[in-house]
Amino acid sequence: MTGTAKAARSAETRGATGYSRILGVGGYRPRTVVPNAELCGILDSSDEWIETRTGIRERRFASADETLDVMAVAGAQKALAQSGVDAADIDLVVLASMSNLLQTPPLAVRVAHAVGARRAAALDLSAACAGFCHALAVASDAIRAGSARHALVIGAERMTDIVERTDRGSAFLFADGAGAAVLAPADQPGVGPVVRRADGAYADALRMTAPWGGGERPWMRMDGRRIFRWAVEEVAPAAAEALRAAHVDPVRLGAFVPHQANLRIIELMAQRLGLGPDTVVAREVVHTGNTSAASIPLALETLLAEGRVRSGDTALLVGFGAGLNLAAQVVVLP
Repeated sequence: MTGTAKAARSAETRGATGYSRILGVGGYRPRTVVPNAELCGILDSSDEWIETRTGIRERRFASADETLDVMAVAGAQKALAQSGVDAADIDLVVLASMSNLLQTPPLAVRVAHAVGARRAAALDLSAACAGFCHALAVASDAIRAGSARHALVIGAERMTDIVERTDRGSAFLFADGAGAAVLAPADQPGVGPVVRRADGAYADALRMTAPWGGGERPWMRMDGRRIFRWAVEEVAPAAAEALRAAHVDPVRLGAFVPHQANLRIIELMAQRLGLGPDTVVAREVVHTGNTSAASIPLALETLLAEGRVRSGDTALLVGFGAGLNLAAQVVVLP
């Protein structure tokens, strides 16, 4: 039998399952905690100004030895341990990042090899802060179609590599970290239909100043006011659509876990969604800052570790960022 025929037979053996679910989540937070006060001298700002506008009190910055590979591997290993799935049984690794400076070989391939998923397909996905939700949808669809059985989804960022430390418009927002989730087939829906959109009319609202190799050192620049308005006006309706697609009443939702961009955005979206009094709202941004594609899995890990949510609860995940991109889906917590 040829290699192609063997691969086809393997796919047939896996078979379409109809549903997928999350079995475990894990995260990695860099060692160095950076409070607002430490940044104020550089940015000519104040602790009160930063916290009032963003809700952020502190964040984590990666040290030289805490590379994207190191953080992604650590988060993935924790997710695998939580899930009970052996790395050798992972068929697919999808890694979301907007801060990977080494484009080739793909970061997902390096991480898959390091954790022991030596026979898995592995690919990088770039959708900025919406990346984890997009990657989760890709992995879920692969499992439902039968082209994969177990998938590892990772969001990993070293935003400090692409944000200029003296940029008063963004340096206090962004931080580093990695989070991951393991997916498997399920008899009941565990990852709901994804609602996703992109709006190129706002493409310049969050961008790099120049291409790599163009002479000048590129940095990320952000128009925070435009993104704030877009997030409140466009993302909240998309999140509500994801709830309807999953047939979940917002009053009965277990947890709301949006991208941890800004506490004011999180609170306004939660208000507009009409969530119930018992719905837990993730506020990880207060202590970790904006970790882009890593923010949602890190927030999920915290909620589960603190016992604020339980296995079987529903959670609405909403990622949004550069592009401008958004993706949302309801998941059942492991």
